[in-house]
Amino acid sequence: MNRRSLCLAAAATALAVPLAGCVTVHGERADIASVRPAEAAEVLANFAKVNNAATKAYDESLIAEVESGALGAIDEAGVRAKHANHPEGNASFTPLAFSDSRFLVPRQRGWPKFFVADTATNRGGDSRWLLVFRRFTAGDPWKASFLAVMAPDALPALATDKDGLVEALPAAGTDLLVQPGRLSTAYTSYLQQAPAAPAFADGPATSELLAGRDKNRRTANSVTQYADQPADGGDFTPVALRTRSGGALVLFASRHQTRATYREGYQLSIDQDTKALMTGTPRTSVTLSRMSQQAATVPARSAGPDAKTAVLSRLAGLVSATGA
Repeated sequence: MNRRSLCLAAAATALAVPLAGCVTVHGERADIASVRPAEAAEVLANFAKVNNAATKAYDESLIAEVESGALGAIDEAGVRAKHANHPEGNASFTPLAFSDSRFLVPRQRGWPKFFVADTATNRGGDSRWLLVFRRFTAGDPWKASFLAVMAPDALPALATDKDGLVEALPAAGTDLLVQPGRLSTAYTSYLQQAPAAPAFADGPATSELLAGRDKNRRTANSVTQYADQPADGGDFTPVALRTRSGGALVLFASRHQTRATYREGYQLSIDQDTKALMTGTPRTSVTLSRMSQQAATVPARSAGPDAKTAVLSRLAGLVSATGA
């Protein structure tokens, strides 16, 4: 960032205070907006530009320039698999385009900082994308670490201050039913059907997912085992925003593994993308490792004994495979 940009940033945070010269605002100490609206718009536009180039060329190194965390892990693996099968790239690729974008910007002190882009896309339907952008120091590039996709009316109303800034909640010490920093552990414990796991509302990412597992756990040709682990540190650290109801919208990640063992003589059928990510030779078993990213509403503890966490969006992608 040049000196002129720094001065503009300082002026934006200084509000009505007259400036004789450039004033430095220390993001590590001051309680300020995590990003200026104009910069947030530039970050989103750059994300689209680089992501489109990466997807058209199937170049995972470009993905790493603008993505990290759960989203980066999923997209890097997906592009790697596509490149293995189509090294020439994708000539028929339709570029991703954003429209009607708004930015959910929290007031934050210290690092890391984040903001959320809430935007429409040209990827079909009227669903909205929520992209969480984060950086750990002032010199780092903004990278998208989470993506949630949901209907426009599914996004809960967020609490804002007099300046229109949203409220970021810490990982621990909140008044929520589940602490944001523990939500990945709570969710994976629920999927493992641990006796003391917190309750989650029924839906595609919870009760229906478990029902599907029960159906496929044992078939005439295979036995499948499931393992779920939290992913909640570094680039995978969840982010939480206060809702007007007193709860929070939390975006978080998790890891999921399935190991399917097949009967002797069964002819395995494995798609090309899975083969591209596979190590080992799949003779009688296949282990698939997936990364998942979720957006959930977590009620306040005061919401009552029947209150449950609701998963609004779940996007999972294969990141590795092993044959044996």
